[in-house]
Amino acid sequence: MIELKRTNSENVDFNFLNKMLDKELVIRDGDEHAFFAQFNKIDTINHVIVAYDGEEPLGCGAFKKYDEETLEIKRMFVLPEGRGKKIASNMLAELEQWSKELGYKKCILETGTTFKEAVGLYLKNGYEISKNYGQYAEVKSSVCFCKTL
Repeated sequence: MIELKRTNSENVDFNFLNKMLDKELVIRDGDEHAFFAQFNKIDTINHVIVAYDGEEPLGCGAFKKYDEETLEIKRMFVLPEGRGKKIASNMLAELEQWSKELGYKKCILETGTTFKEAVGLYLKNGYEISKNYGQYAEVKSSVCFCKTL
């Protein structure tokens, strides 16, 4: 049974999963990796979910404040052996619940246009494609999403 744990960016398992995510992104982002990496620092992330199968960490997700009513979903990742088990959807729902508890009204996020699995995940979970925001405004390889909580 998959268990979701609320934690922060100091969590050892989150740091391990974050490194695995970055290894995958180096390959998938190609020449744009350095641009995207600058926006994925974890030192300012205080709200993290880690998914466990027993003692084994399989996935992570996080959010950080974007503005007073909006949070930004960050660092969504599931190890290959955990994919296809609805772990990402469950983590996303837990992040949304946690953000509602903290009084946020909206979630935003960015992913790459080539990340078809991620695009499908967000659409399936009620996110709508939105105008690219902030640092992603002019980035053609980005697709941004939003969801009212």
